[in-house]
Amino acid sequence: MKYRIYIDEVGNPDLESSDNPNHRFLSLTGIILELSYVKNVVCPQLEALKAKFFNSHPDDPVILHRKELLNARSPFECLKDADIRRHFDEELLNLLEQWKYVVISVCLDKKKHKDTYTVWRYDPYHYCLAVLLERYIFFLEQSGAIGDVMAESRGGKEDTRLKRAFRRLWEGGTDFIAPERFQSVLTSRELKVKQKQNNISGLQIADLIAHPSRNEILYENNLRAKPPDRFAGKIVTILSRKYYQREGKIYGKKLL
Repeated sequence: MKYRIYIDEVGNPDLESSDNPNHRFLSLTGIILELSYVKNVVCPQLEALKAKFFNSHPDDPVILHRKELLNARSPFECLKDADIRRHFDEELLNLLEQWKYVVISVCLDKKKHKDTYTVWRYDPYHYCLAVLLERYIFFLEQSGAIGDVMAESRGGKEDTRLKRAFRRLWEGGTDFIAPERFQSVLTSRELKVKQKQNNISGLQIADLIAHPSRNEILYENNLRAKPPDRFAGKIVTILSRKYYQREGKIYGKKLL
């Protein structure tokens, strides 16, 4: 079986912005899906949902994006109608519940990282990616499977940063996983980077769950005053059954 982990980023890796409470945390959330399952189940069902509510067409597909959905911005204006919003939320939550996937979410407190390591520091993005991919390797080995990695494009310099971090892990491994273990289960030394308009189902789902997952981690660790709001709380409840588990412990959530 071949899997793919689709990664979404919340926040930015800039350590100089870490004193700003709005930019203190960087999180990477990955959703692991088996590729034939994406083709035969997830993609058709997600496209049907978008066609039903937003008149999405294969020639001009609607791309789900959490912020625009929440604010009912174009092309999601119909969600200003409370009844339509309720029905859409119900159907989306049902899909998130019934789909077969595994979630890994890693969140870094950049301020604490900066204050603790005053001389030498991991690059924040590389640090988060290393921890996330370690857990992905565990999952693939545990499943007797192979896989690759995809992230949403952020633009020129950012994409170069993403690919460079991935290549370093492929070639050098981490303190806990030798490069040979990365190379034995990952099918490519290159990170796949796709733009939003490519209409990748896994990246859209990752976008929908990344923010609720990050906020849950922060709330659990007393770094956020309020729990996730009502709808995000329902997503969090679903994710509690989707986080990666190993040896009876949850490995799918990690605060650094």
